[in-house]
Amino acid sequence: MEKFHGALVALITPFIDNELDEQGLIDLIEFQIDQGTHGIVPCGTTGESATISFAEHKRVIDLTVKTVNGRVPVVAGTGGNNTLEAIELTESAKESGADAVLSVVPYYNKPNQEGMYLHFKEIAERVDIPMFLYNVPGRTVVNMMPDTVVRLADIDNIIGIKEATGSLEQCTDVIRKCPDDFIVLSGDDFTAMPTALIGGKGVISVISNVYPKGMAEMMEAALAGDLIKANALHYRMYDLMKLMFCNPNPVPAKKAAELMGKIQSGLPRLPLAPIDTASLEKLKAAMAALSLI
Repeated sequence: MEKFHGALVALITPFIDNELDEQGLIDLIEFQIDQGTHGIVPCGTTGESATISFAEHKRVIDLTVKTVNGRVPVVAGTGGNNTLEAIELTESAKESGADAVLSVVPYYNKPNQEGMYLHFKEIAERVDIPMFLYNVPGRTVVNMMPDTVVRLADIDNIIGIKEATGSLEQCTDVIRKCPDDFIVLSGDDFTAMPTALIGGKGVISVISNVYPKGMAEMMEAALAGDLIKANALHYRMYDLMKLMFCNPNPVPAKKAAELMGKIQSGLPRLPLAPIDTASLEKLKAAMAALSLI
């Protein structure tokens, strides 16, 4: 399988007493690699990038790269709504030895399409490292349109996009209009399998935090054209895929990892609250159905 293909995990960031749990992070990475994950994505949305400090952000990426030690690709989350800060994080990820970076559409300040283009162009020109764009309008409010992605795809080190609109129509337009070597990754577990079937190359996955083997097998099957196996795995995991978002991400994923004994504490940082009781019972039931607990 080519680099940056398949199931890449949007890795959670474990905390103990609200401080970074470095050994917990190392253990999670080893679990992921042992279970066949195709890549590690630290410091994305699922890694609580919005509530970790710059020092923690850089430390998580550095420790991830050192722990992975070249066994699978590391795509470091380095985006932001401040172009200069995004450049600083991207430079740090390059110094740490990340294989690529993931840079989110600026949130809150609501740039137009030209603002998005200039933001990513500036980062790409300032830091020579492969970059994935990250379009997630459910969090950023603004949607980066396919024609803007096409313009950005002309920049040498912008190699792909994590497309998290949940829209196969938008994924289709991006795949259809961009160069053949531009890598489109699903940003949603529930669209991962169909995205692969229309020409996408993989997924940056939340469910992979707790079921990396299943997600990796599903993507391998989908990319190999084994529709029967991919379809069966998609529906087998579907309930748990949905429950990963029964509370704000990554609250369910972190609690699930704790239930499996993969981290000591599944508590997120404020302003995210712990998982509610009703959701927890549904989560446990879905995990039990997959023999995860």
